[in-house]
Parts: sequence; C-alpha cells; structure tokens
Amino acid sequence: MSPESLRPRFHFTARRGWINDPLGMTYVDGQYHLFFQYVPNSTEWQPNCHWGHAVSTDLVHWTEQEVALAPGDGDGGIWSGSIIRHPEHGPMLFYTTVSIPDFAIGAVRLATPTDSTWNHWSKHDTAVVAPEELQARAFRDPYVFQDGDTWRMLVGTSLADRTAAASSFSSQDCLHWEFDGLSAQRPRTATEPVWTGSLWECPQIFTIDGKDVMITSVWDDDVLHYVAYAIGCYREGEFQAESWHRLTYGDSYYAPSFFRDSDGQPCLIYWLRGPGGDDVGWKGALSVPHRLSLIDERLHCEPHPAALESIEREQARGGEGVRAIKWDPLAEPMTIPLGSAGDLSLEYTERVITIRTDSDAWSIPRSKDPDTVTLLVDGTVCEVFVGGSVFAVA
Repeated sequence: MSPESLRPRFHFTARRGWINDPLGMTYVDGQYHLFFQYVPNSTEWQPNCHWGHAVSTDLVHWTEQEVALAPGDGDGGIWSGSIIRHPEHGPMLFYTTVSIPDFAIGAVRLATPTDSTWNHWSKHDTAVVAPEELQARAFRDPYVFQDGDTWRMLVGTSLADRTAAASSFSSQDCLHWEFDGLSAQRPRTATEPVWTGSLWECPQIFTIDGKDVMITSVWDDDVLHYVAYAIGCYREGEFQAESWHRLTYGDSYYAPSFFRDSDGQPCLIYWLRGPGGDDVGWKGALSVPHRLSLIDERLHCEPHPAALESIEREQARGGEGVRAIKWDPLAEPMTIPLGSAGDLSLEYTERVITIRTDSDAWSIPRSKDPDTVTLLVDGTVCEVFVGGSVFAVA
C-alpha cells in the first residue's frame, strides 16, 4: 500500500514531517489561512518547531504553502500562538519563542507579513515575557483578541504550586503590553466535575450566544490529556467560571484553535494525534472544522457543513474509505469496519456511550439521552460527534 493511499482525504496533513497544533485560522479576501506547528524533517516532535501554512477557499481542500516562520534570529523553536488583524497595523502574528534545551518558559514575539500572501513574515522584538512574580513553571501559547477598546492576551501558565492558569496582558496598540494578573486559575487538585491538570495549553476565550467560554487543553507532567472548557463571565480581563465540562474523549484530539468562518459562525479545529508515521514520512493530522453552538449551557459540536457535505458527496461517488454515518444511540449498537485499523463499535446503555476498538475502550457519560450521533470516517481517521462531546480515533 502506497504512503499516499494511507492519507486521510478530508483531514489536513503536511506533505512530509510532523504537525501538531493548528494556529491562526483566518478568513480574509475569500480565502482561509491555516497555520500549524511543524517539524519539516522529522516524524517525531522536536522542540525546533516551525509554523507551516496552508490555504483554502472552502475549509476542505487545502494547498500547503512555504514555511511561514522558522527557527533562527533568536528563536530556538517557534511554538503556538495566534493571529489578529489590527485596524492600523494590519495582520499581527504572536508566537511563543523558546530556547533549547530550556524550553518550558517561553516568551511572546511578534511577526508581521511582508506581502498579501502571508507566506513570508518579518520577526519583531519580544512583546511579552513571563513576569517574575508569577514564578512560572511553564509559560506559552499566546491568544490575542479584542475586548471593546482594549486588546487582550492570554498565555497558558503553570504556577509554582502546579496551579493551572491563564496569565492576562492588555494593550491599546498591540505593541506595548501590560501584565494584569491572572485571568483565571484552577488548582491541580480540583477534580470535579473535570480535572484540568497543572498547565493550560492554548487557553482561549470567546463568546457564543451572549455567554463567555474558556477552552483549554489539559497538560500535566509532559502528558497531553484532553480538552476541557468552562462557561462563565469575562469582564475586564478576568474570567469567572460558572461550570466546567470535558469536551473531548479518546487519545487523538488536542490543542483546538478557535476561529470564525466566512459566515461569522464560531468554530474549532483540532490537532489529531496518531495518524501517519515513519513508514509514510508524515505524522499527525488536523480535524475537520467543528461548528459550535450553545445548548442547555453546554457547547454543542457538529461537523462544519462544508466538510460534511464534501464527505457525503465523496461517499455517494463511491469514494473508498470515506463515509458519513448517522447512528441512533437508542436503537441497536453499531460496528464500523476500519480496514487494517480493525473495527469500531458503539453502544449506548444507562446514559453512557461506550466506544470500542480492537485494543481499547472509552466511555462518554451523558446527562440525558443523546440525539443522533454523526460519525465521519476518512481512511484511518474517525471522528464521532455526540453533541456536547466529541471523540476521535486515528
């Protein structure tokens, strides 16, 4: 079997090398720009990450571009961050710059594009460093957004006592930043209703239907766990959580990136751990975009219509290994063959959806009977949408 036959067709992969976090998804002038953490010459993660770049007009078919940012010029590695479009300064890319081998505590650096293609970026000075008073164990992943007349920056932080936090900075011009304290924090010892580890990676805050949401990836002792979120209230740089929830299940989803599509609808796109490897020369994929809504004070996730319609069309044409499946959990259990990956089975009993592969099993608790579950099968990747939760195996 050729390496290309193993690639998912509707889940982005790099031509070669390792990819992880999706970054800076932006729709501008009829085109989506997608960036991603990238190690071009390895199928294993290395700290000397780059920012890869791809473009699409439909969120489905992507064309990989040149590397947007590479180590050098004071950067040992270029890690996760975000992109904004400033009304005066234009596009501004904020990324984590790290030193090697001491890369736990990064700094935030600014880059701006040299032309309209966004293929080439010019690096500027460091914008933010970890304040000494934090006594941080880890500091990375800036997320910049506009809050009224003020620009805000969240940075994932682990404090000396292993409390997970989001550090908060503010600016009027996005060039000069002030530390405002912690936007939110939660101790590692807090386990109910969901445990959120000792470091929040890629923390982001956005608003859906008038409610503020903070989403984060749960990290602890170099282990990547799952994605959690809180519904609450964000005011003057501080987020007050009203409820915490777990969003993802399985061992694949991590590091989602929030964006709004061409219709202004809220969306997430994730890193999918698992697909690829040394034998095919590439490793890691990205999820299809997920469109978000808020139902009963919980995030509700569905495959983006553009992705779902593309997969359904390909399935109707008889495309090999591509399927969109609807499952009624209140009916009988279902088993889906995944080729060399074995079978995937789903069963619903006593408010729990159990998903099994040949080698593992996962339980997704439900507060009430779920509606129809949507499954997307794309080669060796399968995403399962359970409304208020999502599951992926790759």
